[in-house]
Amino acid sequence: MRDTRESRLLLVLLIAIAFALITVDIRGGQESPVDGARQAAAAVFGPVENGVAAAVDPIGNAIGAVRDSGERHTRIAALEKENAELKAELGSDDRNRNRLRELDAMLKTAGAGQYGIKGAQVIAIGAAQGFSWTVTVDVGARDGIKRDMTVLNGSGLVGRVTTVGPSTSTVLLANDPDFTVGTRMEKSDELGFATGQGDGPLLVQLLNGKAKVKTGDRLVTFGSSGDKPFVPGVPVGEIVRIDPAGGGLTRNVYVRPYVGFTKLDIVGVVVQAPQSNPRDMVLPPKPKPAPTVTVTITPPPPDGQQANENQQGGNQQGQNQQGQDRQGQDQGDATP
Repeated sequence: MRDTRESRLLLVLLIAIAFALITVDIRGGQESPVDGARQAAAAVFGPVENGVAAAVDPIGNAIGAVRDSGERHTRIAALEKENAELKAELGSDDRNRNRLRELDAMLKTAGAGQYGIKGAQVIAIGAAQGFSWTVTVDVGARDGIKRDMTVLNGSGLVGRVTTVGPSTSTVLLANDPDFTVGTRMEKSDELGFATGQGDGPLLVQLLNGKAKVKTGDRLVTFGSSGDKPFVPGVPVGEIVRIDPAGGGLTRNVYVRPYVGFTKLDIVGVVVQAPQSNPRDMVLPPKPKPAPTVTVTITPPPPDGQQANENQQGGNQQGQNQQGQDRQGQDQGDATP
């Protein structure tokens, strides 16, 4: 397209329309008029993302086969092939072991909170609908997934489902700036609202501006009406920084989330809420403090006392020597 006045006006018009749609979508919430378009996009691109994720391993194997097929009759080619197969086997085992650990941790979290979950795998990062912190998972409406379901993993809160296609779903991550969840402090039950800040810690506004908090205090989800979009008791994170109390109605604290949002793989969508609030039961056990090593130092005696002790020791040694000499003389006199 040539750079003309008409093309510039068209570009400005398209940008204005895009921002208008984004504004309407955000304000519309669950009743967003563009939700249908998002679901249509998920229905179109979801199977493609699933296919790409499933095809990664076969493609890698095919590349290795083509590379080694030229000179298999030589010893060098055979060694290269064996080396490549060994590396692939070791890499696959490491990945499988890691995924097994993630799955085991997630099942323990779900069991502690009595959450009914549907396991899923992250197959794509980001979304075509905007610039949010989102991931795509390989479960959708056919698996019983609905919008505004809680998503977690073995570490804690991952996010919530925003768009559902037939076989895939989009998850808005908890560190997204548009993400907000009600929180509750461990033990003290102080309530607040956590908001994502991208790469930084979550910003939590406590409702009580005079709440007594300290670094290391932990938070869980408070829960929503009807358990959507959030079920109660899911671990959120722990406080790493506290803003000085300024006498306001609320108080800001910064929370390091338990979940690493840049390395998600196995997650679980909560399809059935617990019958009762698990409260703090899902939080991980606190690490035991390291034992304190006590070193006792005996102070040396004063200089005068040490000199007296040395003199007394010398006198005693001299007396012992004189006694031995006298004993030897007596023995000599007694000899015929």
